[in-house]
Amino acid sequence: MPPALFHRILIANRGEVAVRVARACDALGIVPVFAVSEADKGAPYTRNRETVVLGPARSAQSYLDIERIVQAAVQTRCSALHPGWGFLSENPLLATTCAQHGVTFIGPPPHVTDLMGSKTRAKAAMRAAGMHVIPGSPGVLAGVEDAKRVAAEVGFPVLFKAENGGGGRGMRIARSAAEVETAYSEAQAEARAAFGGDRVFLEKLMEAGRHVEIQICADKYGRAVHLGERDCTVQRNHQKLIEESPCPVISDELRASTTALAARAAASVGYVGAGTMELLYDPEANVLRFMELNCRLQVEHTVSEERTGLDLVIAQIKIAAGAPLPWTQDQIPFRGHVIECRINAEDPAQNFKPCPGTIATWSPPSGAGIRVDTHVEAGYVVPPFYDSLLAKLIVSGTDRDDAIAKMIAALRAFEIQGVQTTIPMHIAVLASDDFKTGNYDTRAIPGVAAR
Repeated sequence: MPPALFHRILIANRGEVAVRVARACDALGIVPVFAVSEADKGAPYTRNRETVVLGPARSAQSYLDIERIVQAAVQTRCSALHPGWGFLSENPLLATTCAQHGVTFIGPPPHVTDLMGSKTRAKAAMRAAGMHVIPGSPGVLAGVEDAKRVAAEVGFPVLFKAENGGGGRGMRIARSAAEVETAYSEAQAEARAAFGGDRVFLEKLMEAGRHVEIQICADKYGRAVHLGERDCTVQRNHQKLIEESPCPVISDELRASTTALAARAAASVGYVGAGTMELLYDPEANVLRFMELNCRLQVEHTVSEERTGLDLVIAQIKIAAGAPLPWTQDQIPFRGHVIECRINAEDPAQNFKPCPGTIATWSPPSGAGIRVDTHVEAGYVVPPFYDSLLAKLIVSGTDRDDAIAKMIAALRAFEIQGVQTTIPMHIAVLASDDFKTGNYDTRAIPGVAAR
């Protein structure tokens, strides 16, 4: 007999994340409870939904308050908590606090999150599992002299990174020996301010690489599968703008070997649930090098869902309830080509300046092969306190050229008035020769930023 599912789940996130998780709960007959800040109280997407207010608008007093979030789950009689993606989704303390209060955390166990939260320990574990890693320091740097020595050994340019960092913060580049001391000190300072510690390590800066990630899913019984890879190379300041699957520049042989190895590596560290292995494609060595394993779903998990036809959030919930993986590897299909564009309330012409305000007109595209994940409707007020994501537009095509053409048409049909959006930039990128030919890497946005 299959394990009983949860009756009520607290969703400790907001916006399209909350809507996406609630949709999975609805499909499973589970009552979703939205945990919201004062700024999101009464937002259109909470209409006819049970909600609990966490605290003021600022994230530190609401969506990042672990004690308050777990208390909200207990108070609303939720036996499980889904952290979504972002905010506290990778914080082992949230999972630990949930366990202390008898609330099931829908995500990997705390020891896995803790291991993967340490970039150097994570690299060591993945190296032991057979993954290629980016050359660099074997652990945290002992000081500036150690930094100078390792940088000279690895070869310039090098990248200093916060040991417990993320989101592009706590990172500084040194292109010569003369820049090491300053880059190391600045990385330490930003790490201290952003993450509460100044432990920094060093990696070889691979500027001509492609950012590739592998979607994995594992159960409590040591079984793991992958749902293919996604190319996330189109970025700005380490924030992804466009994602697609499959990656257009790696071979079928490299794809098959690395995705299978990623699933085995996840199982080797006791991973449970859905996760994302981030890698950098090294064209000179023709290998995918491990960067980190994000202990959560990503914004772009929808790309893998559309390419396979599987629902990852439903799988997450079932696995957390004790069910085995719902699929074996050979049961997972891969079809066509999928592209996702993140539609943000930002003005690319003004250095991506956030554009909070009221949505006057909201008319998303629809049709075969088009998916829109959003929490927005006409009249919605975009608050200034959070990420400016309005919607994810996901398009499926028979091949890459077909998907590009469909995405451009869908973007042109997407009518949003009241705030500036990134739609014009997406059209420019997708229509560019560099994007169409795959001739780009992490250094610039194709069709927008000059090399």
